[in-house]
Amino acid sequence: MTFRKIVFYLHLPTGVTAGLVILSMSVTGVLLAFQRQITAYLDREAATVSPPASDAQRLSLDALVAKAREAVPEGQPASVILRPDPTTAATVSFGREKGVYVDPYTGAVKEGSKAARTFFREVEDWHRWFGAGEQNRAVWRAVTGACNAAFAFMVVTGFYLWWPRRWTRRMLRSVAVPDFKLRGRERDWNWHNAFGCWSAPALICITLTGVVMSYPWANNLIYTLTGSEPPPPRPQESAEGRRGPARADAERKPRGGENAPGGGGASTETPWSSPKPASLDTLFAAAVNQSPRWKTITLRLPQRSAPSVTVTIEEADAPHPFARSSLTLNAATAGVVKWEPFSGYNLGRRIRSWVRATHTGEAGGLIGQVIAALAAEVGAVMVCTGLSLAWRRFRNFRTRNARAANVSAEGAAPIPHSVLSEDANDRG
Repeated sequence: MTFRKIVFYLHLPTGVTAGLVILSMSVTGVLLAFQRQITAYLDREAATVSPPASDAQRLSLDALVAKAREAVPEGQPASVILRPDPTTAATVSFGREKGVYVDPYTGAVKEGSKAARTFFREVEDWHRWFGAGEQNRAVWRAVTGACNAAFAFMVVTGFYLWWPRRWTRRMLRSVAVPDFKLRGRERDWNWHNAFGCWSAPALICITLTGVVMSYPWANNLIYTLTGSEPPPPRPQESAEGRRGPARADAERKPRGGENAPGGGGASTETPWSSPKPASLDTLFAAAVNQSPRWKTITLRLPQRSAPSVTVTIEEADAPHPFARSSLTLNAATAGVVKWEPFSGYNLGRRIRSWVRATHTGEAGGLIGQVIAALAAEVGAVMVCTGLSLAWRRFRNFRTRNARAANVSAEGAAPIPHSVLSEDANDRG
């Protein structure tokens, strides 16, 4: 058996085994490609405010949070997100499950598109762990991680199988140029090869970054190869986003004053009441002073007995939305405890920040998102055409076996040329 056949017979069963999960991840990847823009568009009315006058005074951040608490009494505010545009409302987040916009001048509270938030949350759950419930989530996350790795293997081996053994114009056209006039097996074979070869670079980037996001060993490998020290484990900034509000509240109860920034107890008193930290405006002013050219500031609300507050800053010159600087402030004095600008991260940490941006295409801006969406769509086409070719191969295998049995028993006619040619074409 030649090396090419060995690669093919590794490629084929891998695709058949992981095909349906890869199809699900591809379709949901297309739906998630422009989540940020779609959500912003649907929330535009709630997120936009009209300053009453050029010298209008903004309410304090503590007052804005209090207004949000009144509107969502069952929730626990986790953070405040601010932008420098005076016509943009402040966002008070209650974790992944909830967020409201608060007019900084009047304190009016508005919700964004609840349907869009719910839709994208469900789609993301299907993309990451096949929509499994909390108890089975770890199992299905392992499944999607393995299938993503399998997809990376299939893209690489598929490109090898696509590579023509004889570089002729006719051969190159048949495997590299999609023909929309074909039907049936010829169409599936042509599309599987043509779309696959052109999308291979983007799919390799998407799948390999998915591997890094799925497996700790792959994540740690980035730091090992760059000789960089990995950052310390991050605190549970938003437990609701991963485990649901009820369980998160239970996990965030204070443990002897050692709460991590961004955690928080489910106490009935305000989360910054004992001991009383600096006001949110003071903390915000300290963040602006540290990074005057800020684009977005996410202020984690000070938690009861927590000595420090975490502020995440996206600066105006950030290369992508996940290139964020981190600022730790003293909760009582607003003094700078630790400042970690994105430009000061070690090489491993900077590369790691590009992983998700590359996976979603946002590393390349709108053009990158379009490329990622098209690659995900092609992934779905490749799964459908690949499974179709595999089914025909299986069906022809049964036909050959039946004819072989007839030949041995009756001396029947030879196998039709169409069956043989299909087998040869599927091997590339």
